[in-house]
Amino acid sequence: MDDEIQLISDGDGLAVIGDRTAVERFLASEGLPSKDLGLRRLRSALGSTASVAQTGSEVAAHSGRWVQLTKESAELVNKYGLRESSKTGLSSGVLKGRKGQIKGFVEFTKSPGSLLSNPALLAGAAGIMAQLAMQQTMEEITDYLATIDEKVDDVLRAQTDAVVADMIGVDFVVEEAMAIREQVGHVSEVTWSKVQATSVTLARTQAYALRRLDALAEKVEAASKVGDLAKASREAESKAPEWLAVLARCFHLQDAIAVLELDRVLKADPDELDRHRLGLRTARQNRLDLISRCTERLMARMAAAAGTANTKVLMHPTASREVVHAGKQVEADIVDFHGRLGIERDRRSLEARRWKDAATEVRDKMLERGTDGVDAARRLGSETLDRAKSAKGKLSSGIAERALRRRGDEAETSRKPE
Repeated sequence: MDDEIQLISDGDGLAVIGDRTAVERFLASEGLPSKDLGLRRLRSALGSTASVAQTGSEVAAHSGRWVQLTKESAELVNKYGLRESSKTGLSSGVLKGRKGQIKGFVEFTKSPGSLLSNPALLAGAAGIMAQLAMQQTMEEITDYLATIDEKVDDVLRAQTDAVVADMIGVDFVVEEAMAIREQVGHVSEVTWSKVQATSVTLARTQAYALRRLDALAEKVEAASKVGDLAKASREAESKAPEWLAVLARCFHLQDAIAVLELDRVLKADPDELDRHRLGLRTARQNRLDLISRCTERLMARMAAAAGTANTKVLMHPTASREVVHAGKQVEADIVDFHGRLGIERDRRSLEARRWKDAATEVRDKMLERGTDGVDAARRLGSETLDRAKSAKGKLSSGIAERALRRRGDEAETSRKPE
């Protein structure tokens, strides 16, 4: 009997579905870590609809694993030439091979009994994949918040801004809903009613945090003197991590609400699941783009400030170093933040010209100019000395000639008769 595995990619992850042994063997051969896809949830969520009943036994027999889409797993998608659907945005296909021979998974087919031939099951699997991708980002954000400050929760709760305080309240509500979902296995109408209005609060908090980051960038841009630039840079270095933490927490909660929302749609209106998933994907990307533009503006202002400070490092060594150090720290904070949210950008690190290096450069130039001056002085001295020697020779010759003339005159006078 042939082994058969089904591959589905949504751009964020790769689902590998099929017989448990075949799936595990395939993933092991490719060296890819994975998580349980949780296909069993589809049977209970989709109920006894006709489309599901047709392949209910297939779902029960299948095992599914989810792989986060990295460079390696993305190459796997290209390797097997999965075909993209313009309707769903999914790349998928069925690979067949002899049992026990992983290298046999090369034939691209579409089996009648596969999940790919059932729109409802395919939409359900794609919805679960979207949830797993967002939960992966949520884990990254949790690690990020723990890394930047062990007391980040205290920092957030110490905020006096009412809009941030509202976000803290949403945090409690959403975390409670996620805990109930974990325990029950789905999102009930009662649970959803508690969180469905929280998105507005999170959007307001996100907008507020972005404005605070823009304000930091504007202060840096407006500073003209090095002292003012250093002050604005220090403030950005101190405050930016706090507002990045607020943004990260907002994004974490927005992803959590999206996970709950997909569960709710899967249960209440499965026919709308695929369109809802695509809508959530677009909205999420829009948030990422907005956050990326704002944080990149701050990075650009800090880089420009570092450039200005570098030109004044000799006159203001301490302040210039502070500006450059602050710029490098803010850049590092934002790049780390981008990585946790999945915003990928290539960055050139800010390079500081140390005072010593700048001073050495100027010293070398002065020495170079000084050497030229010494050489000129030497040349002038030699020429002067030659001229002096020449003048001295001429003077000596003149004196000698005059002396000889005087002696000649005296001798002539003494020979005359009296």
